[in-house]
This record gives sequence, C-alpha cells and structure tokens, in this order.
Amino acid sequence: MTNRARPSTEVFPDKPGPVIRNTADGERELVNLTWGMPSPPFVTKGKPDYGVTNIRNVDSPHWRRWLEPQYRCIVPWTAFCEYEDTKPKKTARWFSLDASEPLAFFAGIWTPWKGERGSMKNPRAGDHELFGFLTCDANEVVKPIHSNAMPVILTEPAEVELWMTADWKDAKALQRPFSAEKMMLQPVERQPMLL
Repeated sequence: MTNRARPSTEVFPDKPGPVIRNTADGERELVNLTWGMPSPPFVTKGKPDYGVTNIRNVDSPHWRRWLEPQYRCIVPWTAFCEYEDTKPKKTARWFSLDASEPLAFFAGIWTPWKGERGSMKNPRAGDHELFGFLTCDANEVVKPIHSNAMPVILTEPAEVELWMTADWKDAKALQRPFSAEKMMLQPVERQPMLL
C-alpha cells in the first residue's frame, strides 16, 4: 500500500483526513483528502462549497455517479463524535468499538473536484480531492445521542473487500446499522484521540 498521508489526531469537516482508496493499477493507497463531497448545485447557489460530509440517500442522482468501486474508499477511525443536546451547550460524546479504541473503517466515497471550497470569507479555488462517508439508521447505542443516522462501519476484512471491489448491487447491503452489541458510548470524561 502506498502511504502519502500524514494523519492528524482529529479530523474535521472541510479539512484533510486519511482515506484508503483503489488506484488505477489495482493497488490501494493511503492519502489525505478533504472531508466533504461536492454539494448539489442548488445548495451552493454560486457560493464556495463547504461540502457534504455524510451520504445517506444513495438513490439520489447526485450520489449515484460515485457508487462504483473506483470512487469508493474506506476511512480509518478509532472513535467518532456526535454532540448530545445538553444545556447550556452541547456535549461531545465519543463512540468506539470498545474501551481500547481498536481501528475500524467507515465506508466512504471520494472524487476529484474543481471549484471553490470553503466559505465566502476564506474561499479556496482550484482542484480538490474530496471524500465523505455513508450513513444509515442509527443503532441503539448511537440513537439516544444522534437519532437520525450513524456512519456505515466496517470491521471485517471481507466487508472491506466487498466495499472496495463489488458491484453496487452487492456492496449496498453494507449500508446498515452496525451491531449495537459490538460498540460502546465512551464516558463523558473521554478525551478525543483519533477519528
């Protein structure tokens, strides 16, 4: 595997993050891409694109073009964050497979893209390589904190291989909630380590 990435400890929207993707010659490479796929044109209306971090409606024509294996990637993570609606401010809550935070992957997609990224105050014009990850219904662990959705989680080598190589008709079966029995909500005191 080619390694061109320099992952940081945390990954935020519209910032670089590590992904593993297929290369044209059939190898896999680890690269840093910008988190946030291109928004549908009606969203940006001529403004710089901040990007869409999570993809759920894979039946949308906007997303269907990126569902083939050449646009699929996996996003390594050890813990991910959702915000609990607490007062006076929201509380960051971290999820992992267990307390040791072993490595797992999100099912993602990526694309090259040309245009303006960022904000009106800080636009970045040019060529970009972008990624996002698939989401699905939230499981019983995630739902109390984020009821709408959770990332599609891959932990088995066979799942990773299916996601990275299979026809969409087979790979789409992976867009399902991860087993609640195989993951946990970290205590509130947990400090972030690695997304």
